[in-house]
Amino acid sequence: MPRDERTVVRFWAMGREAEVVSELVREFEREHPDIRVQIQQIPWTSAHEKLLTAFAADALPDICQLGNTWVPEFAVLGALEPLQSRVDASEVIDESDYFPGIWHTNVIDDTLLGVPWYVDTRLIFYRKDILAAAGVDTLPRTWQEWEAAMVAVKAHVGPDRYAVMLPLNEFEQLLSFGLQQDDPLLRDDESRGNFSSPGFTRALAFYTNMFEQGWAPRMSETQISNVWDEFGRGFFSFYVSGPWNIREFRNRMPAELQDQWGTAPLPGPDGPGAGIAGGTSLVMFRDSPNKEASWKLMEFLSRPEIQQRFHAMIGNLPPRRSTWEFPQLREDPYAQAFRDQLERVKPTPKVLEWERIVQEMRLMSERVVRGGMAQQQALRELDARVDALLEKRRWVREREVDEGSAIGLPGRPQASTDRGAADAR
Repeated sequence: MPRDERTVVRFWAMGREAEVVSELVREFEREHPDIRVQIQQIPWTSAHEKLLTAFAADALPDICQLGNTWVPEFAVLGALEPLQSRVDASEVIDESDYFPGIWHTNVIDDTLLGVPWYVDTRLIFYRKDILAAAGVDTLPRTWQEWEAAMVAVKAHVGPDRYAVMLPLNEFEQLLSFGLQQDDPLLRDDESRGNFSSPGFTRALAFYTNMFEQGWAPRMSETQISNVWDEFGRGFFSFYVSGPWNIREFRNRMPAELQDQWGTAPLPGPDGPGAGIAGGTSLVMFRDSPNKEASWKLMEFLSRPEIQQRFHAMIGNLPPRRSTWEFPQLREDPYAQAFRDQLERVKPTPKVLEWERIVQEMRLMSERVVRGGMAQQQALRELDARVDALLEKRRWVREREVDEGSAIGLPGRPQASTDRGAADAR
């Protein structure tokens, strides 16, 4: 087909993913000679602002890599194309093959708005040799077992080294402990903070106790010259981090220590615990003039064999269980702990204010750990700050209820679904 007659799909991708996906896209174009994919690489630091600017100017691409926590915001804007009818008809994308917690990060008000592309969560990296020397024979599965292991490690390594590293500039560790609780992080239809709940109170107490006992240093990652070197020299023996560090530790740990580290799922209050359902998804924008061609690209990038190749290129975790059956992942002992953890990941609250809320949570925890603020006071103040951030959400909900009552509808109107919507457009 002549080049100027091909359908052009505009695809925005971020960071390293945008660099490597072009190789996969070339294969897609060979399979679909009537489609050309135009990839635009956007730095993560400017991606959010660029997307909002493009929305205001009616200049969004056809499809985009979108961070999971951004999906609710663009859903509120009405910018995203519902996808359930396309998934139902697809021979490639099978909802039951995806880890449930990851899939549901894309379901807003019962409407599917994205397809998971890769997954990010947190678990434990640990030093096998130090744990063995400290008499820790089995990996901890509960909070109590983990505390006992940290007591043993700290006694073994002495006053100048630590059992665990929990960087104070990161929120993911405390958030993971909070998601392991039955109490939701937000209440009243996600319109108010619920951080003073018994569940999150337990999570904060467990987290801060690690610092109070001297098991964790009161440090941010920026205060450590090189986190991989410090892990290698035993400055800490447990490290809660993400999948990118599998590649980093393989590349950076000394040869003599390559068989002395491992990964393990996060312990929970009473057994293996939940984790964060992070990562990014592929979304299609509602105003795209090339929906059929865009969907073909989304299906292509969602194939298990393509996801396996994507993982080999960059190390991102695939969101489909079947992809984990490829030998490269199935036989990787470091990756298998993530495979186990992904069965228990939970989505964070699906409100557009979430990124601001979670930063308030991080600041609160740092005031407790560094500044000695009383935990209950800190939680009350956090709830008040979250309530203020969610004030507009409550106002919108109240208006929806009032308008529904005025025309005889009980309560909040339900969000429309997309059954057949794609065919109607």
